[in-house]
Parts: sequence; structure tokens; C-alpha cells
Amino acid sequence: MAGALLLALSVAGCGRDVPPPPAAAKTVGDWFAVKVGDQTVQMQLAVYPAEMEHGLMGRRNLGSDQGMLFVYRAPTRMSFWMRNTPLPLDIGFFNPEGELREIHTMLPYDEAPISSQSDALEFALEMNQGWFSEHGVKPGAKLDLAALRKALEARDVDPEDFGLR
Repeated sequence: MAGALLLALSVAGCGRDVPPPPAAAKTVGDWFAVKVGDQTVQMQLAVYPAEMEHGLMGRRNLGSDQGMLFVYRAPTRMSFWMRNTPLPLDIGFFNPEGELREIHTMLPYDEAPISSQSDALEFALEMNQGWFSEHGVKPGAKLDLAALRKALEARDVDPEDFGLR
């Protein structure tokens, strides 16, 4: 009996030294609060090619302050279309410093490409159509890159791979 009690106490005590399992990395389906200008947006982050290709395809609704941020590894000219996307959207293009440079309207199911004027852009934010104008978010507004870095880390992605230090 004393041996059983000793065994039970020693087994119960073992659990205290075991660290908890690491938290699972977030995915494209998770939401992150990131400011654009003075507006907080709940963003899903598309960082891998398959996530970027799928984007908001098939999505039938999006909350009033929800959107998807496409994060590129280097500055580029951007081009988007609305294949299989039933939502009317606006897209904002940001430079590597997080400054909003362009806003374009995108129509449901329209397969004509919406291309950026600049070839020095690194982030694209899709929001419900009218969101930028309704919230007074205009070119010059800044994307909170510190919050974006934390969101990328939560996705188990190295922010430095995207030029964010």
C-alpha cells in the first residue's frame, strides 16, 4: 500500500515538469486585428501562393470591418481579378512602408484584371466595396506594420522573409 501511494505521488508530480504543448500556428482562416489609418480591420492573411490564388473566391459575406490582406515577399506590380468571387470589393495597394498608394473597385465575377499603377507595392487589402471611402481611409493612410509582424509570427511565418524587421 505504501508503495502504491509513493508511485501515485511520483506519477502525479511528473506532470508539473512537462511544458505545455506549443500552440498551433494560425492559418489563412484566422483573423488578426491590424489598423489601417485609424481604423481597425479584422484581417485574414494570405501569404502562401495557394492562399493568394484562392483569396476570397466563393465567399458570400464579409463582416463590415473584415478583409483579406495579401502579403508579398518583395515589391511588385499587382494584378487581381474576381473569378468566382460574388462579393463587390475594393482593393487597396500599399507600398513596403505600409503606405496606402492606390484604391480600386472590383466587381463580382469580373475576370478583367485590376492592375496597380505602381510596381513598388507589397501589400493588397480587399475590403467590402465602399469601405475605404466610408471610413475616410485614403491614399497616405498607414498599415500598422508592427501588428502585421505579430500576425505573421502567429502564422508561424518569419516577417523578415517579407521585408518586415
